[in-house]
Amino acid sequence: MNIIEMENINRFFGTGANRVHVLKDISFSVAEGDFVAIIGQSGSGKSTLMNIIGCLDVQTSGSCRIDGKDTATMSPDQLAALRGKYIGFIFQRYNLLSTLSATENVALPAVYVGMSHAARTKRAENLLTELGLEEKLANRPTELSGGQQQRVSIARALMNGGSLILADEPTGALDSKSGDNVMVILEELNRRGHTVIVVTHDHKVAAHASRLIEIKDGRIISDTRNTPQPTPVPREKEKQAPRSWLRNRMDQFSEAFRMSVQAILSHKMRSLLTMLGIIIGIASVVSVVALGKGSQEKIIANISAMGTNTIDVYPGTGFGDRLSGRVKTLTVADAEILGRQTYIDSVTPNTTKNGSLVFRNQTLTAQINGVGEQYFAVKAMNKSQGRLFLRQEVRSNASYVVIDDNTYQKLFPGKENPIGQVILFNRQPLIILGVLEKQDVSFGPNSDTLKLYAPYTTVMKKITGEKHISSITAKIKDSVRPLMAEKNLTALLTARHGKQDFFTVNTDSIKKTIESTTGTMRLLISGIAVISLVVGGIGVMNIMLVSVTERTREIGVRMAVGARRINILEQFLIEAVLICIVGGVLGILFSYLIGIVFSAFVKDFAMSYSASSMVVALVCSSLIGILFGFVPARNASRLNPIDALSRE
Repeated sequence: MNIIEMENINRFFGTGANRVHVLKDISFSVAEGDFVAIIGQSGSGKSTLMNIIGCLDVQTSGSCRIDGKDTATMSPDQLAALRGKYIGFIFQRYNLLSTLSATENVALPAVYVGMSHAARTKRAENLLTELGLEEKLANRPTELSGGQQQRVSIARALMNGGSLILADEPTGALDSKSGDNVMVILEELNRRGHTVIVVTHDHKVAAHASRLIEIKDGRIISDTRNTPQPTPVPREKEKQAPRSWLRNRMDQFSEAFRMSVQAILSHKMRSLLTMLGIIIGIASVVSVVALGKGSQEKIIANISAMGTNTIDVYPGTGFGDRLSGRVKTLTVADAEILGRQTYIDSVTPNTTKNGSLVFRNQTLTAQINGVGEQYFAVKAMNKSQGRLFLRQEVRSNASYVVIDDNTYQKLFPGKENPIGQVILFNRQPLIILGVLEKQDVSFGPNSDTLKLYAPYTTVMKKITGEKHISSITAKIKDSVRPLMAEKNLTALLTARHGKQDFFTVNTDSIKKTIESTTGTMRLLISGIAVISLVVGGIGVMNIMLVSVTERTREIGVRMAVGARRINILEQFLIEAVLICIVGGVLGILFSYLIGIVFSAFVKDFAMSYSASSMVVALVCSSLIGILFGFVPARNASRLNPIDALSRE
């Protein structure tokens, strides 16, 4: 049975005036189990012929059948499968992968035919042991002599069975003794039933073959047999347990992943520099989101300190109204009616007066706020000393006062007990009931102002003498929507007054405005940070293109031993995605470092990190790896095997 059948093979290179006719009407066949030497001088076309036989190249015209299959009608992946199943290559320059051990180099072809890791490792070790390399299993090519490397190459050719072994100048890079050893091995393989074709210009090497085909200027000039055609020896084929397509793909993926990691680790500095753009981009995005979220939380906390879910009603048309101070429309009755509404949880009337505060020999300017007993709960104010006044004390116009922390610090610098002490505000004596906790509020009146809080009845009847109040603070029930409550409240007071001579301030609206503004700013700055991610992605693509160029010969070797386009695409794509994911993780860690430094210098608030922003950042870095790594990976997968192998 013929394993090779060549009919009228022609091969042209170049186009137009530069077109060269390399092979001219080549026809011959090779029987299974034969040992053939193709001999000729450099430029005679023998290597081109071997590449066509090995399915690394395709003829321009004619028919080439390997094991009965016409190679001209096969796709690149089908040719790769044919190479992986039937053909074993022994190259003059060995073409071993420097990052793999001897065992891993030998096992490489089995990866692409779906052999399990354990099975291929065991077979590779057995083949190396048969060739006298049992002590070199873990050695890398640089740790082996030329003869040892060629024996590793022979073992690799036999890995998937090697029905057809193609040897291109197998002794060309060896000394005479090592060369003789290689030829002895090839003769032994032929006796075991392997079909061996040796391409050489050395007649001494060709003398080992049973058949000699001499080629000159692209034509066969002689075809002689040194010994009778051998009777084919049945070879015992390797038996493999059937494996599912999914398991084969998972095994190939894990192998591609491992090789990608090896490639990254073998160029640590270049990989780190490639990651730099991704690291900066991810760190920027995560830090900006954390900074925006932290500042937003701080602002919302400050707004909440002004009152939780409250609506304040003021006379006039707005804070910019110059005449608002003269408008006297709000009354205690307005507050009482609002307090009876179903959507209102509590209401407190407020009146304010600036005046002189006298205590012992100190005279200070202060502000007294007449409020109801619920005011402190509505505004989330807590006492640090003493107590707050009660409802009956508001109704009875009790001369009690609660002072803020600023007033306490001014009047009692020695930290003496202020409870029960009497102060004068605009000559009206007031007994101190309690002291409020210090509030860290960035909004509202100046925090340095000395503030006193007394029952609004006391302030109106004993200090100001006014019948109108300065404002009303209403707390909305949690089950009611603030905007709806504000609308109803406005309609009620407008009906009472006959016109809208007041305006409202809704803390929920302030919160939403702040959230919207900080969200917009965060989105804007994040957009700028994303640009750095894109720049980093372009850097990844450039480095991967360089990597493809540098590793072209490796790609050719993988294709020669059976790797399909998807295998090459997968390996380089995994490499790009790994670089981006590792860069993303380092970027997140760098962002945490920024947060630590930020906290050391800024005490007002801290950056607030969120898991969602980190997940999004990692997803983005993975997408960048896929998008920007695809083009180099596709370029690698579309390389012509023979062009890749010939690249220096």
